Amino acid sequence: MYIDSHCHLDRLDLTDFDNQLDNVVAAAKQAGVEQMLCVSVTLDAFQSMADKTAKYDNVQISCGVHPLNQEDMVDEARLEQLADNERVIAIGETGLDYFYAPETQEVQRDAFRKHIRVARKLNKPIIIHTRDAVEDTLQIMREEKADEVGGILHCFTESWDMAEQAIAMGFYISFSGIVTFKNAAALRDVASKVPDDRFMIETDSPYLAPVPHRGKQNQPAYVVEVAKMLSDVRAQSVEEIAQLSSDNYRCLFKLAT
Repeated sequence: MYIDSHCHLDRLDLTDFDNQLDNVVAAAKQAGVEQMLCVSVTLDAFQSMADKTAKYDNVQISCGVHPLNQEDMVDEARLEQLADNERVIAIGETGLDYFYAPETQEVQRDAFRKHIRVARKLNKPIIIHTRDAVEDTLQIMREEKADEVGGILHCFTESWDMAEQAIAMGFYISFSGIVTFKNAAALRDVASKVPDDRFMIETDSPYLAPVPHRGKQNQPAYVVEVAKMLSDVRAQSVEEIAQLSSDNYRCLFKLAT
């Protein structure tokens, strides 16, 4: 059985599913996906996301503001208030993206620090997005003591050196459909090196559909394709990849097996 450690169920175009989120969850279950983490990207949309997923016992949620959604400073008090909810198992996604939004670097760094402070206060792991911001990401993680709560570097696309430094701070490395792309040889090399007890798999759906579904809308059921690729590059069976990544998810979030 698989766990999709990062998806955005509230952002799917449901016209492909008879306008029913039930059909997305059912398709995931049919593919062997037993749990999903639906990740928040804005505080304004958080409650709507929580309401849409409330009836699914196998869907956990996070609370946070994506680094590309930060035209304004994050309200730390509001973030803490919304995240102080028993259904919220993680803080984020947060982090730094200098590739798509170099003009908001200062705002992103401020928000990233606030998310880590809230995570430490509520004792919940952090979900980190990072792109073209390796040094600042690692520096802020150290300065704000992110190691006290740990978390996930999601949709990882950076180097083995960064992965090692994050793992040393108690973080997990999560691989998305990008690892299946033809031009992702360097990422597959990183995926081959991450220890068994430090990796997860995700879709980041509706974005980044894996091969052989590229060009289509992504969905949690497709996390199986990520597991298949990791099986190839790590020389482990798909069943081992599913079990290890699921065990790591439950360990980080202290969930029952």
